[in-house]
Amino acid sequence: MYGKQTETAIAAVSYLAALWEGPATRRVSAADIADGRGLQRPFVAKLLSSLSQAGIVSGSPGPGGGYALAKNPNEISLRDVWLLFERPESSRVAFVGSEICGVSVPDDLSDRIGRVEQAMNSLLDETTFDLFCGQPMLLVSELPTERSEDRQAG
Repeated sequence: MYGKQTETAIAAVSYLAALWEGPATRRVSAADIADGRGLQRPFVAKLLSSLSQAGIVSGSPGPGGGYALAKNPNEISLRDVWLLFERPESSRVAFVGSEICGVSVPDDLSDRIGRVEQAMNSLLDETTFDLFCGQPMLLVSELPTERSEDRQAG
């Protein structure tokens, strides 16, 4: 549902959210963010530039410079980051709509895929980066997932 750029950008923003202490939060380098998340330094630096242009992070050059969130983490949703690197129409599964594959898909499969997309959209819209505030520096792959009893209830 999303690519490497989006995944890396979410990791970088979540790292900065974990450091958030208000507007006076200390700035950290792109290298610190990359190293803290186990990411490639040049790739993180490039993505931070895009995040800065979008007003999600603020950066300042030179000694004492670095990056910090440009606004409160509860004002930044996963969708804000996702939209910088993904095209909304690209999330459609290729075989739905038979024009691409030339094979008809049963309506129940199309409906199920639609529900998955709807759930993903809700997650992107409703999840803000304050989730990461005050949290230890976890890798994105280490974030807690849905509990098994929650999955069984749904």
